[in-house]
Amino acid sequence: MMGRGPAAANPHPGDSRDADAEVWLTIITAWECHVVSMVERDEHINHLDRLLTGCLAGNGRAVLVEGPAGSGRTELLRAFAERGEERGVRHLAASCSAAESALPFGVVDQLLGGVPWPPEHADRITALLGSLGGDAVSDAPQPPELVRACHDVAQALLAASADTPLLITVDDVRNADRPSREFLLHLVRRLPQAGVHLVMTDETVLRPEHRRFRAELARHRHVDHLRLAPLSDAGALRLLTRELGAEDAHRVGAPILAASGGNPLLLRALIDDHRHSGDAPGREYAMALLGCLHRADPAVLRVARALAVLGDDTDDAEIGRLLGGADGGETAREVLRALEAAGLLAAGRFRHPAARAAVVDDLTAAERAALHGKAAHLRYARGADAPTVARHLIEADRAHDPAPGGITSGAAEQARTPWAVTVLSEAAEHALLDDRHELAAQCLGLAHRAGGDERTRATLRSRLAAAEWQLDPSTAARHLTPLTAAVHAGHLDTAAGLVLVRQLLWHGRNDDAVAVLDRLRTRASTANPGSLGEAAALQDAEVWLAYTHPALARGRRTPALPADLRHTVVAPGTDPQLHAAAALADALARGRAHKTADRAEEVLRDLHLHRRSPWAEEAALLALRVLVPAGRLTEAAAWSEHLVRAAEARDAPTARAVYAAARAEIAARQGDLVTAVDQGRAALGHLSPKGWGVAVGLPLGTLILAATRTGEHEEAAKQLAHAVGDAMFRSQYGLHYLYTRGHHYLATRHSHAALADFLSCGELLRDWGLDAAGVLPWRTAAAEAWLRLDNKDQARRLLLEQLGRPNSDGSGTRGPALRLLAAAGPPGRRLQLLTEAIDLAEASGDRFEQVRVLADLSRAHQANNDKRRARLLLRQALHVANMCDMKPLAQELLSVSAALGGAESMADGLDRIGGLTDSERRVASLAVLGYTNREIAGKLYVTPSTVEQHLTRVYRKLGIRRRKDLPADLWANLRKTG
Repeated sequence: MMGRGPAAANPHPGDSRDADAEVWLTIITAWECHVVSMVERDEHINHLDRLLTGCLAGNGRAVLVEGPAGSGRTELLRAFAERGEERGVRHLAASCSAAESALPFGVVDQLLGGVPWPPEHADRITALLGSLGGDAVSDAPQPPELVRACHDVAQALLAASADTPLLITVDDVRNADRPSREFLLHLVRRLPQAGVHLVMTDETVLRPEHRRFRAELARHRHVDHLRLAPLSDAGALRLLTRELGAEDAHRVGAPILAASGGNPLLLRALIDDHRHSGDAPGREYAMALLGCLHRADPAVLRVARALAVLGDDTDDAEIGRLLGGADGGETAREVLRALEAAGLLAAGRFRHPAARAAVVDDLTAAERAALHGKAAHLRYARGADAPTVARHLIEADRAHDPAPGGITSGAAEQARTPWAVTVLSEAAEHALLDDRHELAAQCLGLAHRAGGDERTRATLRSRLAAAEWQLDPSTAARHLTPLTAAVHAGHLDTAAGLVLVRQLLWHGRNDDAVAVLDRLRTRASTANPGSLGEAAALQDAEVWLAYTHPALARGRRTPALPADLRHTVVAPGTDPQLHAAAALADALARGRAHKTADRAEEVLRDLHLHRRSPWAEEAALLALRVLVPAGRLTEAAAWSEHLVRAAEARDAPTARAVYAAARAEIAARQGDLVTAVDQGRAALGHLSPKGWGVAVGLPLGTLILAATRTGEHEEAAKQLAHAVGDAMFRSQYGLHYLYTRGHHYLATRHSHAALADFLSCGELLRDWGLDAAGVLPWRTAAAEAWLRLDNKDQARRLLLEQLGRPNSDGSGTRGPALRLLAAAGPPGRRLQLLTEAIDLAEASGDRFEQVRVLADLSRAHQANNDKRRARLLLRQALHVANMCDMKPLAQELLSVSAALGGAESMADGLDRIGGLTDSERRVASLAVLGYTNREIAGKLYVTPSTVEQHLTRVYRKLGIRRRKDLPADLWANLRKTG
């Protein structure tokens, strides 16, 4: 055996032994490279090599190498063929393709026509090739001419092998044409006394027409059978380590090995993915997997596609039913076993989501729709849950096709629209419960397209609009016109009609909203006495309108509701969140925020129970607005922060935008300008200005105000450049926008424009009947504009009028009025007014107002020649201004400090802080932050009496008389020590 190879490789027998050794070394090195590249295939190579040795001695053999897709059959065949050529045999090769299986003797033509023959055999073989042809034969008994042709070709090859042994390799023999298979069987029967070694490869899964061929091979003792299996874990890790290195193999080995299943082809693809993109699995993996499936028996591809479409919650019987046919289940079972043996599946499931995605993406749109349509009917007939069936209907993008043949689902009409609409509607409810609004919109959109009567379609469209609203109100706007027509046609109930009214108003379609309202009012007036729910819902909507869109409320009068709304009973059929919104709006419209604050917090606590209500965000916004005038600004900030975090976890951009806008507004009221800007921008990021509709006045107004107070006037002007419609100014959103725009004009020295905006706010509130409720302190803002215009008389008139109105005793309203009255009045009363104003500013939690009062107090003390007190107050004001990023105020305060001796004099008294003990410093620092004695005691785990004693000693050491004189620097000191 070993003598034949070198002689054939070295045609010059006169060369030295060194030359022969060099040739052998080259051959062995090349051979070892092949063996190394084929991990765990040494045993198979050695077996084939032993059989080849027998062939060289004239004992022909045949070998069938069987293995699953991607197991390396072709690579093994190629490596062994190179080995045979190196040993001097003549190699005849054929690679079978399903595309050429109808070409008679196509494989024989590849074998005989692919090599140069010696002259003594060339003419005969060429003549034989020219005589072969004709149509492919069937399974019927073979005609004599086919038998004769096979005999003649076999004899020619056997004659040629007498001179030089032949190695014949046939890859993927299952795809060979029928005459060629008959030739191979004819040749196999004549191998024992010939110098021919025949090696064929095949897959594990057999086609029915191929089984006779395999059975014929199995009965011959000189036919060997080799099976290739996926690599073991150790072998796969060895290959991975060799290709990627030990460090990378250790780091990424586990997921790569799990995804490959030991399949050599998939493993190499995963290695390439990791090398090229760092992703595994990626494109190479997907292509390798599809290559395995497409080269395999067609049944394998069909089963893999069915599994990909049905998903993990399936079995072989269901796959068989989807594929159809009498033996579909048995075929599926056999194919699934083969795919698992190949490492493509694990426990009947794809090893990685990328595998399933690759198979699904390989389907054409028509194929995908057809499979999913069949799967939907199949699973509906088997009683699967609605979300499962709906997933297939959505992928099929239709819900009205009749059931396919072979699937029984009751009467013929049962397979049409009604059941599909019901399933999709139920699936949408499940999706909404899980905050999956996009999926709900898909279900409802498909159900609406499926048909049904007008009332059903109108109801489905209304629900679809509500689902899309949570994603983007501008998308849901396309439904408003047909829904308006549905209300007028009587196809929508009152609850859906009122939701439509809110959506129309949001988009500034006030005329359409009025028309729908009038239709609902007419219907309620003629309804039977049993329709109490509809009447109650309409009354709630009227109350809500009277505050949010007062111009549309009936008679522009606020409908009366009970004074104490905590114990009112919601009428059956009424949305609890609409009722809550009405109660809160009523409290704001009547100036009863203090009495309704507990109810507002109750609404916020229970909001998660009602998040599917189309009125949930509206109720939450109004609840937060109730807390602000009720003096619960800290609680409002905490609740708004909670709502923002909760909304971030949901698939609902609209809710995120609304709550971010609310958080920004409350932060601006607190003087937390950084948060106000961040949340305002987030609100406009979650929804475009078009999506915001008229409500865009809320985030825009807050951004304008915050940017103005931080000195970013260009940013404020940019927000003012957004186009806003006239409809916005007929709502509370427009009122907020006007008010904040006026403050921007005031800060940029456009006092007349500011005055016009503030007076416009007053006109709107009077026209709407809301002026008495103290919704907005427009008089105070207008008085400040008059002061800028040096008209103290007009300013005093408005301020006194403001202070004399009901609902003006709140700290957030009374404090600014007193500050401005001190500026407009005689100097003798200035300290008294400002002293009360600073207490109110601290109680309100508005740090912007605190800075302004502190600055005015500093000026007042300076006018009284109390420079020490003036410096102390100015330093505290400057500290809060810098902390809150109030740049214009900070610049103004620095200019004032020059009159008090400059920055150096601002530091007097700081050395006295060093004389405080640690415990005194902690107590004083918390007091500077505004905590009460009881709150400080709770934080430091001491008694209130101890806190009072510490503060007394602090006052004495610092030379001050009360809490409000504590240096603001103590706050920074607390941060350093705490």
